[in-house]
Amino acid sequence: MHSELTWTDRRVPELLAEVRAGHPLVHCLTNVVVAGFTANVLLAVDASPAMVENSQESGEFAATAGAVLVNLGTLSAEREVAMRAAATGAAAAGRPWVLDPVAVGALAHRTRFAGELLAARPSVVRGNASEIMSLAGAGPGGRGVDSQAGSDEALGAALTLARAAGCVVAVSGAVDYVTDGADVVAVPGGSPLMTRVTGVGCALGALVAAFAAVEADVLLAASAASAVLARAGERAAGGSPGPGSFAVALLDELAALSEESRTVAGG
Repeated sequence: MHSELTWTDRRVPELLAEVRAGHPLVHCLTNVVVAGFTANVLLAVDASPAMVENSQESGEFAATAGAVLVNLGTLSAEREVAMRAAATGAAAAGRPWVLDPVAVGALAHRTRFAGELLAARPSVVRGNASEIMSLAGAGPGGRGVDSQAGSDEALGAALTLARAAGCVVAVSGAVDYVTDGADVVAVPGGSPLMTRVTGVGCALGALVAAFAAVEADVLLAASAASAVLARAGERAAGGSPGPGSFAVALLDELAALSEESRTVAGG
């Protein structure tokens, strides 16, 4: 089944209101380029970010967090140990966790590592089209972190990967596509400025984790997170002449949507 989800669907503000009320603790193992922005995005929707990356604590912490994000952006030997521990700890404790396979396909080592992490059964794999196609064995990957394909081109690979890995797969692009291997949800919207600010896609992985922490239907959680970010991006772009002001406005609009969700959802 194919459907579409936007901010106007009541379920989206309702889930954002749940995030706002629940303050889910999101354990982020993410890359150094985007850590601060990712934390601020989570704070803007009243989630609680934690950046515990050392291998001595990451597995234990993942088991107690509401959800976990594993982002492969800047790998090191120490981080790989921590990521394995966090993925295993989250899975063993029944916590949802999100794999963001940054630059998979472009570099052999991280491609092998991402395949290893898939065995720990992520709840969601979120990436751009080239990353998803590569992880599904349907393409060579992109140019570093940049996708060489559109999200619509990766839909078949996303379906294949979701079925093989037993998880939800979210493909970011001009239209985001989210699938559990059977149903497909299209999430339109956003702004081209979202591609000109480092960390917007990575922060979406954290938002997906926050929504999955409060909603057991992971397909709905991932789709709603994409819809919230798309709506905030549209609103932020309206008053932003360039990427610098847009990055700040995006945080402001996420916070404003978070406040509005209480009224829209009837809270």
